[in-house]
Amino acid sequence: MHTADLAASVFVLGIIVVSLLSNIVVLICFLYDPEIRKQVPALFTLNLTLCNLLLSVSNMPLTVAGLLSQGHTGGTVFCQVVGFLDLFLITNSMLTMAALSIDRWVAVVFPLSYHSRIRHRDAVIALGYTWLHSLCFSTVAACLSWLGYHQLYASCTLMCSGCRANHRAKAQFIVFTVALQALSFLLTLVVMCVTYLKVLQVARFHCRRIDVITMQTLVLLVDIHPRILELFYPGPMSPHWAVLSKCLAYSKAATDPFVYSLLRHQYRKTCGLLANKILKRNLFNSSSAPWAESSLRRGGPHLQKTTTANDEPPSIKPSAQ
Repeated sequence: MHTADLAASVFVLGIIVVSLLSNIVVLICFLYDPEIRKQVPALFTLNLTLCNLLLSVSNMPLTVAGLLSQGHTGGTVFCQVVGFLDLFLITNSMLTMAALSIDRWVAVVFPLSYHSRIRHRDAVIALGYTWLHSLCFSTVAACLSWLGYHQLYASCTLMCSGCRANHRAKAQFIVFTVALQALSFLLTLVVMCVTYLKVLQVARFHCRRIDVITMQTLVLLVDIHPRILELFYPGPMSPHWAVLSKCLAYSKAATDPFVYSLLRHQYRKTCGLLANKILKRNLFNSSSAPWAESSLRRGGPHLQKTTTANDEPPSIKPSAQ
């Protein structure tokens, strides 16, 4: 096994651990705090969190197995299902990020009319479109057998095994890939750049605190799908460069919880409340156990029985007069 493959495997394993822990914390905060659930952006954050969790448990482990074994580690049907999930989840998460950026733009630029412009019904409609959009592209790729194990990326993803011999199939695959990148990833990139530039202008104009907009803009650097590099890279693409681009795409699942949730005030407050609740419970248990043990040692078997609500009160004998 090459040293670069071993390093990439360790890197993906680290992404899996960070992604699982951080996204689970976001999910716990969503379930624990009713104030978070009342917010419209929480629906987008929940959808993004679920996509990242599914990607971390379905696609990333198989990529690690492919890097370590230098080949495909499952059946053809299983790999197609994983490739379907890969295309669906990544496309869905990208479109959800675009919806989040539009929500932030409306909240900052139109703060007084935000609640009338962005409602829960609008968020549900937007999420419905992201699911339908992602499902359409993934279904077309599955029906045309454009899902399988890609040796360059060491993972089950979008690929065309018969495009070399069939020029018509190759042309169709190129059209499909360009449409996918333009209507999903490039569209998200343009929407995020335009909205966050507007948000930055308004925030600087009013001299207000810029929350995590800068970090959200930096995430764009790792949100570009590796397929773009494969299409426009001249000549045969290096497998190490392809694996690196895939790892960068996976790293989004580990950075999204911090960028969109855990660095915000409401989530930090909820995490603090949960941490204090857990620490106080552990402190109470650890402090009450020695006290109970010392009480038993002092009283021994001669401890008197305490009266409870179910115990009958002792009878009082009338005194002789």
